[in-house]
Amino acid sequence: MARETALLRQLFVAALGAAEPGLVVPPALPEKPGGRCVVVGAGKAAAAMAAAVDRAWPDVALSGVVVTRYGHAVPAGRIEVLQAGHPVPDANSEAAARRILACVQGLGTEDLVLVLISGGGSSLMALPAPGLTLADKAAITRALLVSGARIAEINAVRRHISAIKGGRLAAAAAPARVVTLAISDVPGDDPAAIASGPTVADPTTPAEVQAILARTGIALPPTARLLPGPRDVAGTFRLIATPAMALRAAAEAARDAGVNPLILGDALEGEAREVGRVLAGVALSCRAHATPAPPPVVLLSGGETTVTIGGADGSGGRNTECLLALALQLDGAPAIFALACDTDGIDGTGDAAGAIVTPTTLARARAAKLDPRGLLEAHDSYRLFSALGDLVMTGPTLTNVNDFRAILIA
Repeated sequence: MARETALLRQLFVAALGAAEPGLVVPPALPEKPGGRCVVVGAGKAAAAMAAAVDRAWPDVALSGVVVTRYGHAVPAGRIEVLQAGHPVPDANSEAAARRILACVQGLGTEDLVLVLISGGGSSLMALPAPGLTLADKAAITRALLVSGARIAEINAVRRHISAIKGGRLAAAAAPARVVTLAISDVPGDDPAAIASGPTVADPTTPAEVQAILARTGIALPPTARLLPGPRDVAGTFRLIATPAMALRAAAEAARDAGVNPLILGDALEGEAREVGRVLAGVALSCRAHATPAPPPVVLLSGGETTVTIGGADGSGGRNTECLLALALQLDGAPAIFALACDTDGIDGTGDAAGAIVTPTTLARARAAKLDPRGLLEAHDSYRLFSALGDLVMTGPTLTNVNDFRAILIA
């Protein structure tokens, strides 16, 4: 089993390499400005992206500020790096948003605003709309995260209760040239959803957002109103790393190892446990019927699942929950191994990127007096994989292209 689990880890490393800011930022940089260059940004990869800009443009007069998650900061030379709260915004998130808006004021047509965006930016750069406080925004975010809402829906709400998202940052930078470099962490790579689209027009309406709030049972404070975003936003938007790129890199690494890869998709969504059960069914079909592919094969997928918490208070993230459901569905089937990890290195709010499942996972758990099904119902998947020593611990990866899943049928 050591060989199979080592291959899964190798594929994860290959996926991360395809989204490494030091590699993907320099080729995507625009023409150097005739005037000043102000670098701003938000996200889990923002500091690493800023550092790449600073190294690539030593002859450009750079200034600016970016904000990243606590523990994800690296020195970025002439660009200041701030840290703030994620997945729920805190006081530093609001302070960072105000600093970023101030940086882009008073610029001219010869100046360039280079905006570095990656997953997590919605929380890290949070400026409440009129009628809302930061505490209001934090409460709404918490409620959305446990509601089962899709990430696109969550970000639609965030855009309409923000004074910087939904194209408002780009509008504030006018008349300067605005170029956004983005590392996508959202299914479908929608620019308006990545960090809630601070430099792109908002495609949703207040009425659509109100419907999301009504469906999830979330009420806004009486003083709040949903802000429509600017419809005419100037600037250039470039996707420099995406979940699909990461999956293709993993597929190439699988071929090099003599295993046929099958990419199931880069935008799988749904309840984590249900996705796990479906993926288990596909793996069992490969083993029993060579459909949709004969072994040896590795099934690769990305996207972002959700976990509807309800009243449970266990520990774990969407990837470990997906894996535990998959293991229960496989029920110890031989020759099937799986890895599921968040590419930012943090699955949920814990310290693990994700975990690995082997054919002996359930047997080892029960031998350790653990109840796999009970732990799944309690949303306590971290406890099981931690006890088995099967967590994947990377620490912050300084990038983020959403979840990565690999199922090896040996």
